[in-house]
Amino acid sequence: MFIGEYQHALDNKNRIIIPSKFRESLGENFVLTKGLDGCLYAYPMEEWRIMEEKLKKLPLTNKDARAFVRFFFSGANEIDIDKQGRALIPQNLLEYAQIKKEIVSIGVSTRIEIWSKEKWEEYNNQNIDYEDIAEKMSELGI
Repeated sequence: MFIGEYQHALDNKNRIIIPSKFRESLGENFVLTKGLDGCLYAYPMEEWRIMEEKLKKLPLTNKDARAFVRFFFSGANEIDIDKQGRALIPQNLLEYAQIKKEIVSIGVSTRIEIWSKEKWEEYNNQNIDYEDIAEKMSELGI
C-alpha cells in the first residue's frame, strides 16, 4: 500500500527519484500513465494487470468507456527504475502533467500519483468540503 507525500525535483535528464518508501512495493519496473485531475498514475505491474482486466470488461459499444480506455492506455509506458532509484518520465507525460521541475509524489493505496508541485498546490487550495464528501461516502457504505 502506498501512503504519504514526498517532494522532489526532475533532473536535467527528465528523471525523478522514486521515494525509497515506494520503491519496494513498486518493483523494478512499473506502468506510468495519464491520471485524472492532471497528474500521472504509477502502478506496480500487478496492480496494472488488475486495472487492465477491469478496463477490458467495459462495453466497447459505450462511447465514454472507449474514450476513457483510449485516454488511459495511450499514455501508458512501462518504466524501469535504475540502481539509484531514478525513473525516466517520457516527454508526453511531463507535458500532460505540466511538470517542469518541482514534483510531489503521493501514495494513494494501490497507486502513486505524480503531480507538478504547482498543480498539487492548486488542487489543495480548492475549497473542497471533505466533511460533505465523507458523508456521501458513508452513504455508499464506505
